[in-house]
This record gives sequence, C-alpha cells and structure tokens, in this order.
Amino acid sequence: MNNSCPFFIFTILFIDYLIMFSQKKQLLKIIAWSLLSLLLIIFFSNLLIIQSTKKLIYDDVSIIPNKHDVGLLLGTSEYTTKGRTNLFFKYRIESAAQLYHAGKIKHIIVSGDNSLLEYNEPRQMAKALRKLGIPDSVITLDFAGFRTLDSVVRCKKVFGQTNFVIISQQFHLERALFIAKKHDIDAIGFAAKTPPDNYSFKTQVREYLAKTLALIDLYILNTKPKFLGEEIKIN
Repeated sequence: MNNSCPFFIFTILFIDYLIMFSQKKQLLKIIAWSLLSLLLIIFFSNLLIIQSTKKLIYDDVSIIPNKHDVGLLLGTSEYTTKGRTNLFFKYRIESAAQLYHAGKIKHIIVSGDNSLLEYNEPRQMAKALRKLGIPDSVITLDFAGFRTLDSVVRCKKVFGQTNFVIISQQFHLERALFIAKKHDIDAIGFAAKTPPDNYSFKTQVREYLAKTLALIDLYILNTKPKFLGEEIKIN
C-alpha cells in the first residue's frame, strides 16, 4: 500500500496538470479569437469609412466646387506637449486661409475644445487666421467642439449649415465626412497637408480606433453632442 501512494499522488498531480493545461489552452484560444475579432472589426470599420468618403475629399483648391459658403475648421492645439508648433494646427490654418482667399468659402466656423480655462482651441485658431488676413467679421467661434462629432453636428443644429467644407487632414476628414453623411449633411472635405510619418504616426494610429468608435457612436449608442443650445445665425 505504501508503495502505491507515490504513484497515486503522482497520477493525481499529473491529471491536475493536464486539466490546468487544457484550461490555459482554452483561455489562450479565447484571447486569440477575441484579438482577431477586434482587429477585423477595426479593419472593416476603417475600410467602410475610407471607401465611402474618398470621393468627397479634395486637396487642390482650384477644383473644389463653388457651392459652399461656409468652411468648418476642426480644432487642435496650437502647440505640442513639448511646446513646439503643432504642424496639424499650422497646416489646417493655412488651408482654411487658402480656401477663403481663393473665394471658395465666405465664412469660417472654428470649432474646438474649450473645456479648460487655460486651453482654448477656437481662440487660438481665430488668432492664427487673422494673422493670415482673415477678417474677424467672417470668423465664428464654436467653443463646444469637444469631439469631431460635436463639431460636425453642431454646425448643422446650432449654426444652421447643411452644406459646407470641412477642413482638416485627410485621415481626420474621412471620419468627419462619414459623420456628416449619417446626419444628412452635404459636406465635402479640403485636406490640409499631413505632417511627416515620424511626426504624425501616433495620431494616425489613434485614428484607426477613432473610426471604429465613430461607428459605435453613430449606429449603436446614437451619441449626441455634449452641448447644443440656441441656434446661432450666420450671415
């Protein structure tokens, strides 16, 4: 009996190990399938948004149709976290000014985040536009553009615009125009220059996730802008 005890204990431990290994293997399969599913969702949501908006994006001011009086300039910070000039900001401002001076738009709504006292994207953008010769009289500030969805939907619901040019980098325009289409807005996009890959890599990677979240916002959560408020008329 004593001789059989070690074998019995070994057998029990071995069976216990097999069960644990089987459970771990099953868990690894679940994790692997979950990651694969997530990647497929991200891939196809990005593909859908990019393909459905690519014909609405222009990068040459001379071929933009002359039927949009208003430009919606999407906000970003003037400076990076290291205190340097933000090239996304710089190129968007230059593109908005280019559209205005070419006579393609007559009014610019600058929409951005103003959630903190010391952080005010719309005022930063308006100041930069004035330096490029855009008069105050054709600039309207939207202080509640906390997200791209807020900026686009508020342009229709608050400022009464259903036909306008959205100004940002191409990868951002794809999402903004998709949101516009879902809200029955006749918008096109003017693509500002995109900074070099080594400068904008993190931003563009985040955009892959942002496009997926946009689909969830639009078709599952039915997300609304954080603030709407009274309608503001633009002359």
